[in-house]
Amino acid sequence: MHNIKIFSFNLFREHTMVLSSEGKSCVIIDPGFYEPYERTEFFDYINAGGLKPEAILLTHCHIDHIWGAKEVQDTFGIPLYMGPENREQFKSFDRMSSRMGITAPDYSFSVTEVGDNGTIDAGGFRFKVITTPGHSPGGVCYLEETEKIMFTGDTLFAGTIGRTDIMFAEYDDLIRSIMEKLIWLEPDIAIFPGHGPSSTIGVERTSNPFLEPFNEKSDEE
Repeated sequence: MHNIKIFSFNLFREHTMVLSSEGKSCVIIDPGFYEPYERTEFFDYINAGGLKPEAILLTHCHIDHIWGAKEVQDTFGIPLYMGPENREQFKSFDRMSSRMGITAPDYSFSVTEVGDNGTIDAGGFRFKVITTPGHSPGGVCYLEETEKIMFTGDTLFAGTIGRTDIMFAEYDDLIRSIMEKLIWLEPDIAIFPGHGPSSTIGVERTSNPFLEPFNEKSDEE
């Protein structure tokens, strides 16, 4: 059994998620708290539940997904996993943040790099690493096959797909990632994206308008 706590943080309403097991171990996905009250809300939840963080999983390194990453790692002394291609995005942080009038994230955290079809054992879970470039070159989805849950970052959303009109993004890569690696997974796998509501692979395979004309009937129908 598992529990997923979803926070909606920063001006982008990014989903910072905490996946915990019955034994109180947990992993943290895309820690993006920015405002002081968001930081307090996040750490209050961890402390009140007696949770024991064991890893940080980054789906990609856009600023809204990593504002809290350095502090979380420093606080708990845990590994941070991400695709190595994400490092390219660090170069744009200062310019982008200055233009928007916001504080750039601290990306001096230590990194454990992940590759396609690798596995991560943390928090009482085993995650399969699925690299999904497109929205960002280092995009990664994390699939927990036993629990039938997947964290898709900004690759696949409920009813839509990630933006590709931004720096380092590529539409053809994104569609290829979704169609070759995600959409033919088991239909009852729940997806938890970096923004917006959750969904399932089956629902997105049959009704996501951005995947037309690829939509196919679900195996459950």
